[in-house]
Amino acid sequence: MLADLRELVLCESFSADLAAVARSADTVAAQGTRMLGSRPETIVIDGVAHLKWAFGVPRVLVLGHHDTVWPIGTLTTHPWSVTGGVARGPGVFDMKSGLVQAFHALAALPSLDGVTLLVTGDEELGSPTSRPLIEDCARGLAAAFVLEASADGGALKTARKGVSRYELVVHGKAAHAGLEPELGVNAGIELAHQVIAIAGLAEGATTITPTLLSAGTSPNTVPAAARIRVDVRVPDQAAQDRVDERMRGLTPRLPGARLELIGGPNRPPLEPASSAGLFELACEIAADLGIGPLTGTAVGGGSDGNFTAGIGCPTLDGLGAVGGGAHADHEHVVVAEMPGRSALVRELISAVLAGRRPGSRP
Repeated sequence: MLADLRELVLCESFSADLAAVARSADTVAAQGTRMLGSRPETIVIDGVAHLKWAFGVPRVLVLGHHDTVWPIGTLTTHPWSVTGGVARGPGVFDMKSGLVQAFHALAALPSLDGVTLLVTGDEELGSPTSRPLIEDCARGLAAAFVLEASADGGALKTARKGVSRYELVVHGKAAHAGLEPELGVNAGIELAHQVIAIAGLAEGATTITPTLLSAGTSPNTVPAAARIRVDVRVPDQAAQDRVDERMRGLTPRLPGARLELIGGPNRPPLEPASSAGLFELACEIAADLGIGPLTGTAVGGGSDGNFTAGIGCPTLDGLGAVGGGAHADHEHVVVAEMPGRSALVRELISAVLAGRRPGSRP
């Protein structure tokens, strides 16, 4: 497993570099072909390379991604290493270990009939080209298992907040700031009103965070335009719908100002009900394997599991690596946990294919 992980980590795959993503897809495809005895279908959408292995009539989806957030050349400052039972390197935790564990889990099954493995190439960008592919693969299936990295302490991710992304553009009117500012419509002042109004839409577990903002073109001109990006995280679909309605209901405060809203919901929430049965089953299997007890947690970050859950496919996430530091300098994987997590995925797939339900041991 370490040799396979090293191979993937040494093939850098920064999401924004399509040539690097294509090289990574070739490397992942070769490794999967060797492990599974079958070549994948390579699906290129708007230049982004995705991989799909399909065996028989689909019933279970195993889902992951091979792109990372790390720019090409990061290996020079974050080299591959294994020290004291901890593996390090760009993308080792998020989520190349998950891919290795998936390949080993599937290779150990007596039959792959009913399994689809999908490895996408743009998850870190919000899955702009792969979302329809993910939803098509998951529609009507019994389960989706997402090999994203685990939460703290190896916890599975039993719920994820939904994500909405907006950009609010304020249109005002330019004027000389010294000679006749009264003839302008200050988009910066209007934006200030809107930032406060937007932040005030948060309630309960919903977070609404104004992030990037800009206004104006020169220090002596009334700003004719301003804009703000907004990150929204919601616990359930009702909250996502409510925030979207309120964002679209924003109105300007200054006479002559005009608002333009861009964007909307990006990922539906993975609600606890979507994972409950699979998590219970996973806990039983972990106990049988002697690797329990498992814990589950809700997280604010989104994944492609949001999409599978959003179309009604039971989904369990965070089945990948145990470690930490996703997107950070201290990214790492606890090597000793890799075989057990792979075995858990293998037995989960086998149980679902056999029609096993929680509480009904074989």
